[in-house]
Amino acid sequence: MHLDVLDLRNFYYRTRLGRAAQKAIRDQLVSLWPPRAGETIAGYGFAVPLLRPWLGTAARVVGLMPGPQGVMPWPAGMPNVSVLSEENSWPLPSESLDRLVVMHGLETTDNPAGVLQECARVLRPEGRMMVIVPNRAGLWCRADSTPFGYGRPYSAGQLEAQLRHWDLLPERTTSALYMPPSDAAFWLRTSDVWERYARFTPWRSGGVIMVEASRQVWSPRRGGLGAVVRRPLRVLEGAGRPVAEPGSASAPEARRI
Repeated sequence: MHLDVLDLRNFYYRTRLGRAAQKAIRDQLVSLWPPRAGETIAGYGFAVPLLRPWLGTAARVVGLMPGPQGVMPWPAGMPNVSVLSEENSWPLPSESLDRLVVMHGLETTDNPAGVLQECARVLRPEGRMMVIVPNRAGLWCRADSTPFGYGRPYSAGQLEAQLRHWDLLPERTTSALYMPPSDAAFWLRTSDVWERYARFTPWRSGGVIMVEASRQVWSPRRGGLGAVVRRPLRVLEGAGRPVAEPGSASAPEARRI
């Protein structure tokens, strides 16, 4: 079940914990995908808080928000780029995106197959997508006071397997949001330290799993041989005919000696 867009807006833009979470995930995303000029990037679910670094460089930025969640204008004070969208029918041409970010869009949907099919459809062959979901081994999926406490949390293996099923090839997996889901002053003040050093731990203990994937493009199949034999050999011609019994009408007459 999707959260309401007003609840998501209030968390990310009007609470200290939400602003800290937004910054932690966005900084990790930018470190993996430095903004480049001329890209077309879209976010599905409620991914618009992560897309602001691309507003000044990308050729086009689109915020897709599912119907059950609702839509809000974004960004504030600038021309709106967000649009209401069906989960399995996005208003985008096929192979039109260089980058795609999915956050609060997969774990809360009742139709994950439709969402991933649309991801594969709109992504260019050389494009990349980033799927961000609650980590089932983290603390944030247990906190109902945050959006990550709703929906189905994933492990890295579960998310990678689901992506492969729809021909989306995982390229690298990481995590973010290492600070506890608490708005206590100490944790908020030290959030940057947690994000800087905890990512080097051998286990993914962050609040979210982040999987970067590419679209797997299959080579076309060609039927038959490339060369056509115009005058086939006649060596085996008649090999499949039955042998006539001696004395039958079709048997050749024996040569007299």
